[in-house]
Amino acid sequence: MSKARPSSHYLLKDTNLHVIFGVTLMAVLGVSTITPVLPKVATVFAQTPQTVALLIVVFTLPGALFTPILGVMGDRMGRKKVLVPSLLLFALAGTACGFARDFETLLMLRFLQGAGSGALGAINVTLLGDLYRGPDRAAAMGYNASVLSVGTGIYPAVGGGLAVLGWYFPFFLPALAFPVALAVIIVLNNPEPKATGSMATYARVTLRSILRPQVLTLFATSIVTFILIYGSFLAYFPFLLERSFAASPVFIGSVMSAASVATAITSFWLGTLARRWGSRTLIKAGFVLYAVSLASIPLVSNLWQLAVPVLLFGVANGVNVPSILTVLNGYAPSEYRAAFMSLNGMLLRLGQTVGPLLVGAAVELVGMDGSFLVSAAFALATLLLIVPVLQREPDRQQTDSDGR
Repeated sequence: MSKARPSSHYLLKDTNLHVIFGVTLMAVLGVSTITPVLPKVATVFAQTPQTVALLIVVFTLPGALFTPILGVMGDRMGRKKVLVPSLLLFALAGTACGFARDFETLLMLRFLQGAGSGALGAINVTLLGDLYRGPDRAAAMGYNASVLSVGTGIYPAVGGGLAVLGWYFPFFLPALAFPVALAVIIVLNNPEPKATGSMATYARVTLRSILRPQVLTLFATSIVTFILIYGSFLAYFPFLLERSFAASPVFIGSVMSAASVATAITSFWLGTLARRWGSRTLIKAGFVLYAVSLASIPLVSNLWQLAVPVLLFGVANGVNVPSILTVLNGYAPSEYRAAFMSLNGMLLRLGQTVGPLLVGAAVELVGMDGSFLVSAAFALATLLLIVPVLQREPDRQQTDSDGR
């Protein structure tokens, strides 16, 4: 009889991990809480769906622009010195959005909020790479992704519920970042990198680590993944629900929450799944599930049939997103990890930014239903491109390039 593998659930008692969970919950709050109210915002400000989708675009754009710079600062100055100001800017600008009464002001404040959010989704996974290694790293990534999914599962329902009081109430939620910033200052006990050598050496080593075919492929998968999530699912799925089923914001939030619940459950067991199948295999499986889910959405004829594609999309997120981050962290040297992961953060922000634009163009060309079929074909094409590269080396359980 084979000996059972040890569980990694003891990590859940680590207070450092709890603080990272708080940062993660803030990193996903900026979009998930407002997606159910996008149709209502369109009505209030007399805007088209494509124009209202800019509330997502201007929020994600600063991350694509500034995250790599913040990553370099995180490596050279320390993680906390970047993380705390980012949380405070996110809280201040995000809360101010709730007081905006014209669409142009709302867009400007969303841009500032996005600038504060830019470092959150990169520094949190950098901290996971700093604090954990080997199988514990995969498990910690899974737990963090599970918490992220709980947030994205709860937030749409909370946002939809608050919208009953007024379209602007969901925009007050970023104030929660104030106590998280305080916890980072007081509670988080992380190893800060020691900046050694010149910037030229720093840049050379970072670039050498990045320019591996496997790493570049993983960066590409991050972009595509977030094009699918933010383009098809978050930006236009609410409009499909409203058009096809006359769904209210509360119902839209509930349906989208179901996907996040599936993601949370799947991610929680990522450590076990990675030991059994390998992280690279899980990435491939994620794209298969994306394709099946997106192709099925326009084919459903009643609300009950939506359960299958929505849950499949959630499972795809649960295996794909944390697996990509786990493998990438294994390639990143510790003293260069923030820049490395921030570049990935920039690229996924790029996916978040162009996703609504690309899917919006598909809606114009082939209609709302056709855009989901185009997205499914995009997922399959990506799978065919990444399989040969990801098979070039064995799926080691999180090789640490820093030798730990």
